[in-house]
Amino acid sequence: MKVQIGNQILEIKACTNFHSRCLGMMGKKKKSAVGFYFPKCKSLHTFFMRQNIDIIMVNQNNQIVAFYPNAKPWHIFYSKKAYACYEFSTEILNTVSIGDSIIFI
Repeated sequence: MKVQIGNQILEIKACTNFHSRCLGMMGKKKKSAVGFYFPKCKSLHTFFMRQNIDIIMVNQNNQIVAFYPNAKPWHIFYSKKAYACYEFSTEILNTVSIGDSIIFI
């Protein structure tokens, strides 16, 4: 599955079952070109992460309502306005602004 954020097209993996939602990027040492999408999710944790990540939270219209760049391990990130979350390895995203839309391709 691919998404467009601004002028950038990125590959993502939808995390829809318990196992994939629980793991996400947890335990991965290498930076990944593939991001993770968590539908119906208002918060993410970075427990057991081995790298910093970029977190994007969107509303039901897929507009960005929160952006946490370079999120460190062992933290919880939450947005009351969020409907879904994305996580990416750092340095993958070019420019992200609150209010931008994410488009599924």
